[in-house]
Amino acid sequence: MIGAIAGDIVGSVYEWNNIKTRDFVLFTESSFFTDDTILTVALADSIMTGRPYDENMRRYYNWYPDAGYGGRFRQWAENPKSGPYNSWGNGAAMRISPVGFAWDDLDTVLEKAKEFTEITHNHAEGIKGGQAASAAIFMARQGRTRDEIKTYIENKFGYDLSRHVDEIRPGYQFNESSQETVPQAVRAFIDSSGFVDALKTAVSLGGDSDTLACITGGIAQAFYKDVPEDVQIQVYRILDDRLRAITREFMDRYCR
Repeated sequence: MIGAIAGDIVGSVYEWNNIKTRDFVLFTESSFFTDDTILTVALADSIMTGRPYDENMRRYYNWYPDAGYGGRFRQWAENPKSGPYNSWGNGAAMRISPVGFAWDDLDTVLEKAKEFTEITHNHAEGIKGGQAASAAIFMARQGRTRDEIKTYIENKFGYDLSRHVDEIRPGYQFNESSQETVPQAVRAFIDSSGFVDALKTAVSLGGDSDTLACITGGIAQAFYKDVPEDVQIQVYRILDDRLRAITREFMDRYCR
């Protein structure tokens, strides 16, 4: 989970100022957490406490109203009676990483990913993105190889993961859809050589860089079995007390 948060923070300063290189400083004085982190922590909180996730998302939205949420999510969060809004955006895949860490069989991971995704993103593509991201994390936790993860994601979800990031990067532009974010994030993990390189590879694609790196970071944490201590120190420094405490509790419970 902290891997996803690290990706969000690292990518935060490049979302509207894309770079197309891996050669950059991981954290700057301007690095910050966005809605990706807040809704990820809200999900971790729901998993640990049993509080309904729709209720928790609205609580966290009210605590952090200026974190960069999309317009349709804002409308949903501000109206407790509103239901899912058929979104195919990448906003569910960005927040789903705790599911891949919290359950220990793939069928349950897919079921829970669907359950937590369709609260807002009940379009088939939105659900598929949430399931694919959490499945990749689960498989990485289980020690599956890059090729095994790639083959499963392609066969199960119909994503094309054939192009190396160096082929994707030149023409890739900002895109908030799940179908044009999740495959690229998974491919960034596949082409990485370590956790930090995975984040840098995701950000180097450009586009919605905080969300790309958030999704990639969750998978990379699971695959590489840890997040470097210096990265964790920076993440915990940037988080506030509430987000820090829940992240530490979830990590201690599910990611050790």
